[in-house]
Amino acid sequence: MSSQSSLFQGVWVPLVTPFSGGAVDGGALRRLVRHYAAAGVDGLVVCGSTGEAASLDDAEQLAVLDAVLNEAGRLPVVMGLAGNHQGHVMQRLSAFGTRPLAGILAPAPYYVRAGQAGAAAYFRCLADASRFPLVLYDIPYRTGTTLDTETLLSLAAHPNIAAIKDCGGSLAKTLALIADGQMNVLAGEDLQSLSTLCLGGTGMIAAAAHIRPDLFVAMYQAVRAQQLDLARRLFQALVPVIQLAFEEPNPGPLKAQLGRQGLLSEELRLPMPAASAALAARMDAAVAGLNRQYPCQ
Repeated sequence: MSSQSSLFQGVWVPLVTPFSGGAVDGGALRRLVRHYAAAGVDGLVVCGSTGEAASLDDAEQLAVLDAVLNEAGRLPVVMGLAGNHQGHVMQRLSAFGTRPLAGILAPAPYYVRAGQAGAAAYFRCLADASRFPLVLYDIPYRTGTTLDTETLLSLAAHPNIAAIKDCGGSLAKTLALIADGQMNVLAGEDLQSLSTLCLGGTGMIAAAAHIRPDLFVAMYQAVRAQQLDLARRLFQALVPVIQLAFEEPNPGPLKAQLGRQGLLSEELRLPMPAASAALAARMDAAVAGLNRQYPCQ
């Protein structure tokens, strides 16, 4: 395993972006970074879909990234880069290149449906130009592009493509990528995190790990130690919280719970809706039950 691939293991949190009065809340953002670093997570992802990146302009995205980097210390940080205007995407990649990043998380160009050849050419262009390793983001329900197994295997041979966030929805594709071994496979669907680890995946980028990140870390460590009974118990305890976190549009439910924990305001940016009061109450109950079973340290 190359040194750049070895970074992409363990539990990574795709950070929400806190807002206050319509602006990015830098203080809450730094507080989140400290909280997840103390919980033992392996890395942070900035400006992914959970971070409401689509509602942030370029300057705001850089401000969020800089705030996280200033607080993260040695904790590795990956920056999200999504778009469908290749010139603009390349300009943003150049701006990110002045920061000390661990990698770039990039989905296929959304909406345009460039096909397999177009998507592969797009990723290779990014990988060729990037100072940092690329983490592919296979998420067809957001981009409109399903990346075929053959396309991903060919991209895995690129020396600057190190990992994939796997939301592709295909067990056969996940198995093929793990068996190929050219890039690390990180679970991107939280309910598939344990199964991906047990099949040989190297970690997860898990939005639900915003809540009790210590238990996600403990589950990952249990799998690494071959303590599979413990890993299953931890995962099964987390399942109700994971399910509720995605019952309404992400990150509304997460922000509702983090707000109750005093980590941020529950504010989101339109068109993203806040979690309903009913779901927030159910999340409260599920987290309280989880905390009774596994008390916070």
